[in-house]
Amino acid sequence: MSMTVDRFLSAIRRVCAGALFCLLAVAPAHTLAQATPADTPASEADNRYIIGPGDTLQVFVWRNPELSTTVPVRPDGKISTPLVEDMIAVGKTPSQLARDIEGVLSEYVRSPQVNIIVTQAVSTFSQVKVIGQVATPQSLPYREGMTVLDAVLAVGGLGPYASGNRAKIVRMEDGEQREIRIKLDDLVNRGAMKHNLALRPGDVLVVPESFF
Repeated sequence: MSMTVDRFLSAIRRVCAGALFCLLAVAPAHTLAQATPADTPASEADNRYIIGPGDTLQVFVWRNPELSTTVPVRPDGKISTPLVEDMIAVGKTPSQLARDIEGVLSEYVRSPQVNIIVTQAVSTFSQVKVIGQVATPQSLPYREGMTVLDAVLAVGGLGPYASGNRAKIVRMEDGEQREIRIKLDDLVNRGAMKHNLALRPGDVLVVPESFF
């Protein structure tokens, strides 16, 4: 009788071990599929928003509601919140400003944690400019996830004399100007979506005129 029970328990252990092995083999592939979404580059670009004059910011201090508030960025580029006066906000990302506020609050609060949310973006830093050979050159309000095709459609498309495949995005990065070449003709007329790049606040999309 004891031998039968031992064999039964041994068989159960083998079945459980096999099931565990199958789960471990399948889990990494499922996790990887979730961790690598197709739109990762665009979402990373959206995290580089630069605060400008006129923007409205929600300042949230964790576990300190009396220090949390919503404030506008003044024309002088500064904001004032409880315990933090005349903090420069213009030119910073929300994360950079949050760290700066934490540095001041640490004199009064133990291990402060601050989050900054731009609730209203109205400054020129939050715009995308489209100039050159398009139907209606203009500045467009930047929105999260905005792409080159969004901007081209918003200005009425390419003009009749546009040299779309010589277009470029002019972007400021770390204080330096960078030019990104982009083939708008292939994107708009041939549906080549690889050219539908994500835009960032402050970008200038330039569409030159054709030589002939």
